[in-house]
Amino acid sequence: MTIQANQANQASQRGIASETAEEFLVTPESEVEPVLSVVMPTLNEEQGIVECIDRIKTAITELRVPTEIVVSDSSTDRTPDLARERGATVVTPDEPGYGYAYRYAFDKARGEYIAMGDADTTYDFEMIPRLLDPVRNGDADICMGSRLEGEIRDGSMPPLHKYVGNPLLTRFLNTFYGAGVSDAHSGFRVFTKDALETLELETTGMEFASEMIMEAGANDLTIEEVPIVYHEREGEETLDSFSDGWRHVRFMLVNAPDYLFSYPALLLVSLGAVLMSLSVAQVSAGGINFGIQTMVGGSLLAIVGYQIWTLALFSSIAADPINEPDGVLVRMVREQFQLEHGASIGIIATVIGVLYLGTVFGQWLFAGEAALPSATATLLASTVVVLGIQTVFGSFFMSMLADSS
Repeated sequence: MTIQANQANQASQRGIASETAEEFLVTPESEVEPVLSVVMPTLNEEQGIVECIDRIKTAITELRVPTEIVVSDSSTDRTPDLARERGATVVTPDEPGYGYAYRYAFDKARGEYIAMGDADTTYDFEMIPRLLDPVRNGDADICMGSRLEGEIRDGSMPPLHKYVGNPLLTRFLNTFYGAGVSDAHSGFRVFTKDALETLELETTGMEFASEMIMEAGANDLTIEEVPIVYHEREGEETLDSFSDGWRHVRFMLVNAPDYLFSYPALLLVSLGAVLMSLSVAQVSAGGINFGIQTMVGGSLLAIVGYQIWTLALFSSIAADPINEPDGVLVRMVREQFQLEHGASIGIIATVIGVLYLGTVFGQWLFAGEAALPSATATLLASTVVVLGIQTVFGSFFMSMLADSS
């Protein structure tokens, strides 16, 4: 076959594919109900929107199912015009934000299945059928395209994101929420409309990508991954590596009080208790003498740890985190707490400590400094007083939170 004939054949095939795509593309004027909705948020993506829509049409040709393309646009350039010219439904969010743009478009999407991805040509929408298969077959509620297990083209992802940011954020998300994914922040995803309706999505910024996976884990949805090719973007980068990365970390921590409060508190209180015990017993080990200095350190650790633990209690009442505190003690206090119980425990501890300190003061007053007991015991009593006072006032605060919630 001659070169001219081969080119003519390829052109003919593209024409047939284009006709097939147009046959199944559901436009705003169409009365056909789409089976698949492809959603893209856009912010001045005129350099990439056409290529993205053409790739989606290639996927439509392969799938041969009625498909709508929903562009959630906040642009000031020609992006929405270019999208409309190619049959996309363009909606304009009434509030700013990457996450809000998706949420706004999801409300407009009519398909039984929804595909999402950025309109900057980084994601190859021709791979939509590969992500859709596990969802259509019932093997997954959400299927994600994994860049880290696929191919990342040169220049498509900064080394800081590739080797530090994305792996680290993914590790956090897997640890805190049991997501079990390799690339938690890939924006190329396919899921069912039913799965979407189980997710209580509220964020408006870049942390939206994390929220989806966190909510999916909290609702026991099945997530699968498919390796994908990640391409170099067209147009200006809109991601701020550090501020957007911090938004993800902050959102994950705020919604996982056990990791933010309970576990650090347990570590601090345990270390403090061990140090104080060894100091009261005046143990010597490995050339280290446990005494007044280590007692001070242990006391501070115990007090700080206890204070952090009360924050876990307060957050479990005042907030509604995705991953609620699940520690045995936190759960027991939250379910059975009464103001009178907490205040009574705090008062008893305070009275015991004050009585001991009063006895020490009396000995010092009448017999002088030589009659004073061990300073470590005195510091232990002081620690008990501080914890008791914290318990009394913390109990009142918890009662106020419970009454207002």
